[in-house]
Amino acid sequence: MLCAGDGAGEILWLDEPLSFWGGTNLHSAIITDIHHPQHGISLAGRVMVMDASRGSSSSSSVLAEQIRAGVAPSAILLASRDAIVTLGALAAAEVYGIRLPILLLDANAMAGLPRTGAVVVSSGPDGSSVSWS
Repeated sequence: MLCAGDGAGEILWLDEPLSFWGGTNLHSAIITDIHHPQHGISLAGRVMVMDASRGSSSSSSVLAEQIRAGVAPSAILLASRDAIVTLGALAAAEVYGIRLPILLLDANAMAGLPRTGAVVVSSGPDGSSVSWS
């Protein structure tokens, strides 16, 4: 667990890394990067799965503001540590009191995730879980 919290929503696998700054709309969380395979899809309320983000350090502030506005993903599942994304979620928790769970999953856990459907993410001091039906 990189950031504690609970979230649920439709799973969204990103085919490539994404920058929140310049790659998503601040107010809608729609992917605006025209070169990204999921261009035009909204991250809002989704359980987003990706290897890691694609910089910029400004992505932290964009993600924090999307969390504040209620348009951020409901949870983020990562294959590798990502300080930029984690910082955005930690800042939102501290400044706005809104938690966005971010979990770091190993290759086996990532491979076991569903490609579609609803997913529930729970992470806290007693552990983390990802479940689906």
